[in-house]
Amino acid sequence: MQSPTARPRHFLASEFPNATAARAAFHIIPVPMELSVSYGAGASRGPAAILDASGQLEAHDRGIRPGAAGIHTQAAVQLPRKADAEAWLAAITASVARALAVKARPLILGGEHTVTLGAARAFAAARRKIGFVHFDAHADLRDRYEGSPFSHACVMRRVVEMGFPVAQFGTRATSEDEQTFRSSHPLLTAFDADRLTGPTLPRRLLPARFPKRIYMSFDVDALDPAQMPATGTPVVGGLFWRQAMALLDRIAQGRTIVGADVVELAPIPGLHHADFTAAQLVHRLLALMTP
Repeated sequence: MQSPTARPRHFLASEFPNATAARAAFHIIPVPMELSVSYGAGASRGPAAILDASGQLEAHDRGIRPGAAGIHTQAAVQLPRKADAEAWLAAITASVARALAVKARPLILGGEHTVTLGAARAFAAARRKIGFVHFDAHADLRDRYEGSPFSHACVMRRVVEMGFPVAQFGTRATSEDEQTFRSSHPLLTAFDADRLTGPTLPRRLLPARFPKRIYMSFDVDALDPAQMPATGTPVVGGLFWRQAMALLDRIAQGRTIVGADVVELAPIPGLHHADFTAAQLVHRLLALMTP
């Protein structure tokens, strides 16, 4: 572990050097996008907080050392203050495309959840047939929210409209329109939080024909606010760490995670455990992605 006063410039800086882009198995892509936050603010500070907290991680995650495969942290996506959502999405798509071009697996640090759409566009451009697994307190299936089709509340609807199958986990706050869309769309599967917090998990979590190659999108508000208070839209009744990790393990069995994101961390000054939890989540995802 590194000194708390040192600021890492890349993920897991205390344990591994920043691998070269061409030789790394993973690309970490910080994206401090925050255009459509609709309640608490601060998601733009999430990527830096995760990088800072990662300096306190150990190299191993249950015996797996993702850093040994090479982790390259790209320069953060930075745009002028007046840049709109399309400009951000274009920049995110380009960053993810750079990872895919060297056969690396991208992991985006958000920022608001809209960043996932940039990743989806990159995978679509690369003609990758994948499914999206979505952990979130919210369905994010609105057609528009506060006048924008690119709100964080609309991101998974945009992904589904691109033709990607989506499986949602931990949801517990949906609008009537979202419920209607979700129940009628053949590409959507959902396990709301009340179906996942009992003593046993459902036997089948993904449809039989769900793609074997998946992208994992994890909004930290999928976790219960008692465990993850540092997020803009906390909703009581969420998953706890061991429940969420058991789900990730089950979902990953027999499948390949080709990319991921961890989004919507809104750091609270002095509350270190939330930042560290998000960094641990990133490390766990990297471990599950390790070839």
